[in-house]
Amino acid sequence: MLDDGKSFTGFACGARKESIGEVIFVTGMSGYQETLTDPSYYGQIVSFTSAHIGNYGAVGLDDEAAKIRTGGAVFHDFFLPDQGMGNADGSTRFPHWRADESLDMRLARDGVTGIYGVDTRALALHLRKYGARNGIISALDISTPSLLRRAQALPSMQGRDLAKEVTCMAPYTVTGAGKHKFRVAVYDFGIKRSILDDLMAVGLELCVWPASTPAEDILATSPDGVFLSNGPGDPGSCAYAVHAVKKMLGKVPLFGICLGHQILALALGGKTYKLPFGHHGVNHPVKDLTSGRVWITSQNHGFCVDPDSLPLSVRPSHWNLNDNTFEGLVCDHIPAFSVQFHPEAGPGPHDAGCLFMRFRDLIAAHKQQGKPEDVFRA
Repeated sequence: MLDDGKSFTGFACGARKESIGEVIFVTGMSGYQETLTDPSYYGQIVSFTSAHIGNYGAVGLDDEAAKIRTGGAVFHDFFLPDQGMGNADGSTRFPHWRADESLDMRLARDGVTGIYGVDTRALALHLRKYGARNGIISALDISTPSLLRRAQALPSMQGRDLAKEVTCMAPYTVTGAGKHKFRVAVYDFGIKRSILDDLMAVGLELCVWPASTPAEDILATSPDGVFLSNGPGDPGSCAYAVHAVKKMLGKVPLFGICLGHQILALALGGKTYKLPFGHHGVNHPVKDLTSGRVWITSQNHGFCVDPDSLPLSVRPSHWNLNDNTFEGLVCDHIPAFSVQFHPEAGPGPHDAGCLFMRFRDLIAAHKQQGKPEDVFRA
């Protein structure tokens, strides 16, 4: 049930209870498990436009977080373990050799209720026309008037600080194999495992900090760089993070992704606004304004930076070719840059993976007292 009265019926899956949240659609053709475990989707019900979901089960190694983070999930065709996949001894045989369990079992284990048998393309068209809406998936309350009243009473995503609800509780260190050239402090606004992996892959040793950590605490550890992670909710409600980033500007190289990009923009004096239905999927074309190349990117965000609100010392670096929105920035006189999309691509294409190397190069240039613009023009 959507809060504008539009409703869809189907079959319950997962926890068979209720799920609430802002209903959005995701256009990716693969990576459903990475999507469901991405903390950036916290507080949202995800509708998959790809028709067949659950075909290869659930694999613990593919998780982006310790558990499913979406508020709920909507599917068209959904694979269930009893659909002709039993072994001779009565045990369940999953459709992929890496699978630990079915997606239905995983949803149930994490307490997430889903619905399948829904015309998800019709739902996507409705959300494109009228914007993302609050909604409820219920296997308990089937009263249309009751569900509509409850959906209309849900809080708007605007004004909600959700980063504090998905961040780590205490700092922790992540170290990969091989030699590490630099130490980086990571602000966890809803960090994905794939991002940590890609940062380590370019030779960075990481210390991950809770979202509300003051700048003084991080600067006291003398990091070589600071990374601002992805995350859910309204960036305008993360005043504590904006305040911390303001204190770091010019003192240490900064790289932000998604919510981290928006927080950096706010710290620079910019403004953000809510998109009608956001960008969610793995097929968004973005132009790199420095090289002129077009990247196909993975995206998940409902808010955007207003480029006209930024100071002249901040220039756009990337532009969305679908709807002509702002996708990245570079600071000319201080070592800081950010992008709205997800270069770690979990799931998605790896066109933008070079940005992690660019962050490492920016740190190296800063330590050698080089100019930050030299890194971005190379």
